[in-house]
Amino acid sequence: MNGRIDRLVSQPEGKTLEFKREISSPRNLLRTLVAFANSAGGRLVVGVDDSGNVVGVDNPLAEEERIGSMVADGIMPRLVPDVQLVTVEGKALLVVEVFPSGRRPHHVAVEGPTDGVYVRLGSSNRMADQGIVASLARSTQTFTFDELPLPELTAEDLDLDATAQLSADGHALLSEAQLLSLKLLTRDQGRVTPTHAGMLLFGRDIERYFPDARVQAARFLGADKSVFLEHTEFKLPLLKLPARIEEFLKEHAERGSQASRLGDDEMWPTLLTIMREVVINALVHADYSQRGAPLRVAYFDDRFEVTSPGLLMPGLTVEDMQAGISRIRNPVLARVFRELGLMDQWGSGVPRIFKDAKRLGLPEPVVTETVAGVQFTVFTLPADRIRAGGRFLSFEVGGHTGRIMQLLRNGPLSLHELSEQLGPDSRHLQLSLDKLLECGYIETDARFRSMSTATYYRLTPQGFSRAELVAKAGV
Repeated sequence: MNGRIDRLVSQPEGKTLEFKREISSPRNLLRTLVAFANSAGGRLVVGVDDSGNVVGVDNPLAEEERIGSMVADGIMPRLVPDVQLVTVEGKALLVVEVFPSGRRPHHVAVEGPTDGVYVRLGSSNRMADQGIVASLARSTQTFTFDELPLPELTAEDLDLDATAQLSADGHALLSEAQLLSLKLLTRDQGRVTPTHAGMLLFGRDIERYFPDARVQAARFLGADKSVFLEHTEFKLPLLKLPARIEEFLKEHAERGSQASRLGDDEMWPTLLTIMREVVINALVHADYSQRGAPLRVAYFDDRFEVTSPGLLMPGLTVEDMQAGISRIRNPVLARVFRELGLMDQWGSGVPRIFKDAKRLGLPEPVVTETVAGVQFTVFTLPADRIRAGGRFLSFEVGGHTGRIMQLLRNGPLSLHELSEQLGPDSRHLQLSLDKLLECGYIETDARFRSMSTATYYRLTPQGFSRAELVAKAGV
């Protein structure tokens, strides 16, 4: 036990770990334990400060009894944590361990079941809104959101012809029994009605019942969201969204010479496969019960980010995802995506994304749990290129380097010619040229004019693509 607690104390605070120097605020302690129980479980270590320094507990037996009383009186439904007294560096600590609860959502009693429900996001506790509270309650039941019926509808509200793609030959229409078996239809109050999954996948009027079952996609210029080149929205049935999003990403990657930036023609197909995997993972695991939270795809010069609504399933951490552990929020959707070959075995996709990124020499992808949902970031440039380019992307957009690139679109120019055309703005010309050379947007050549020994600058193919983007953005 001592070896394990030594390792625990040396770790940073996170989703399943929190340190407290002392129990000065009982309510904060209760909120942490409630958040652990509603999320992935966790350990609260009393007697360690925020910096990880072991300070100890003065009267551990009395504090252990105090914690037990506070939890018994202060958390509903009742929670029974495991409290252990341990010794580290000769000092007594209390480790309060909470496991993911099957009675969630728990809440702080004095705050009530509406305002007292908390979940764990990173190393902080966040109050759960009504949608998250409902999702927590559903996660303990034998049915899932995508299995629920839409009792006011009938089978005719599904595009039954489209369901033929699920048949063995892709053409034969599925029978009612088959649709019931797949849980695209269900029996409710003596009638056959579509399920949420059936409507999301094959509904004729999806937007009416799921107005947020859509994808917002944007291509931004540079490495932040200050300037975007295009913004679009997809409201198609879910099964058609992966192809449309892939087309969007591929179009903008080719327009921006993404493949040439990677420097290897074989890298782009693999990167596109990674993107597709991230998008499908987000579509299958999104929480479609959330309102006002569409799935978002943001494409930057150095990365793309996919944010899907809904927190990680209770009991699941980011580390679990990377290890291939999966908890399916929407098993009906997942089964259909698997039947159609759009996704592999559950849990295998995320480890493969990390493995492929490493093989391509890209920085490790980042998975972040936020209030808006789960964000998956995949970098599209090697780490050294991100460090080189990231320093001046914002400087280039709408700045000095942008003007230089526009001038060079008309042909090679010498340092003197560039200086003349820039006029008073030529003061930092050489610095800007050095930055453009470093990023590979321009190159030098003294052979453009045989009678001159001056060095001329010209755009590289990648630089032409970049200059076109700058011109389109009008900055």
